[in-house]
Amino acid sequence: MLMPKRVKYRKAHRGRLKGKAKSATTVDFGQYGLQRSSRAGSPAARSRRPRGPDALVKKGGKLWVRIFPDKPVSKKPAETRMGKGKGAPEFWVAVVKPGRIMFELEGLAPAEAQEAMRLASHKLPIKTKFVIREENYGEEG
Repeated sequence: MLMPKRVKYRKAHRGRLKGKAKSATTVDFGQYGLQRSSRAGSPAARSRRPRGPDALVKKGGKLWVRIFPDKPVSKKPAETRMGKGKGAPEFWVAVVKPGRIMFELEGLAPAEAQEAMRLASHKLPIKTKFVIREENYGEEG
């Protein structure tokens, strides 16, 4: 299971998921990306890191995973009375706001990359869209 080596606090507040992503909103490393499209879909905007498009990448492409589960989610045991503190951390999640690029691919044909991202998106509880890197991004002229 993916989780951080060390954290400052063992348990975290649940928090609210407001607004759009501030960083990781453009395809920076690869040629293609999978981006969270909107707040619609599942109300659970936090997703456990899925098994990505690894199967189609083995053909010679390169994959970047740009999300990491660094937020603990705690649960209390079943049939436990109220009180007596917060439960123990059960699993770790990555908070993914709309506009965030989650996966990036390089080294595949556009059709193969789109198919790989389609397969990965079916394993996620949120709506996503396939994006392609803008060639002139960051260049002046």
